[in-house]
Amino acid sequence: MINIASIDSERTNILIELNNGGNPWCLKELEDSIIQSYDTSIKYENDKCLVELRSLFLNKITLSHQEQILKPLLEFNESLREALLEMYDRAHEIYEEISNNALLLKDGEALEITAECFLGSTYPKLHPIQNDSRQNLWYALQDSGLNPLYDSGVSQTLCLPFDMNISFDSFIGMDLPSPNWNEGLDQELTKSMNLLYQFHNLFSHMNFALTDLIYVREFRTEIKIQINKGN
Repeated sequence: MINIASIDSERTNILIELNNGGNPWCLKELEDSIIQSYDTSIKYENDKCLVELRSLFLNKITLSHQEQILKPLLEFNESLREALLEMYDRAHEIYEEISNNALLLKDGEALEITAECFLGSTYPKLHPIQNDSRQNLWYALQDSGLNPLYDSGVSQTLCLPFDMNISFDSFIGMDLPSPNWNEGLDQELTKSMNLLYQFHNLFSHMNFALTDLIYVREFRTEIKIQINKGN
């Protein structure tokens, strides 16, 4: 049985078939190239294919051994739910506080609140592979140049008052008849996990590997306040 944790390790010697001057790359070389691209000051948008290749390769292996990641995946999903609920509630609280305060919002002014949730900026402490290069890799994976769809975080931006009538269950995709965003995973193994839309977004549409996500327990949110003055 494969040890999923070792897939991301520098100790692995897994070869990736790609055009590299006729030579295959090992995973460490690929990750080193991603870090180097992030660290340089030159334009690097074309290197986002390296991040995508890494996630496709790691996910292909991990998806062959899904039973080993079910527990950390469920824990990640629950941590993500808690972070999104805290963001959702806080954004609504701020909106109500400002809207109901005549000293903060004058006649003719329109309030707009935007809220976004991101994976924690610190490399996951629970990940079994810990070394000096992992934090730089984590920065690179969250960079909008290398991972452009992650620019606004784990999902669409919550915008108030435009999204005022969207319930929290609707925001996280749990208002469906079968609330489980487990597309791409083993349907039987994950049938009762109630995976969030935001997990699906990270896994299916952004260049994160499952072995990146399942160890994340910390998140950060950005709530912005904008007051637009009337004519």
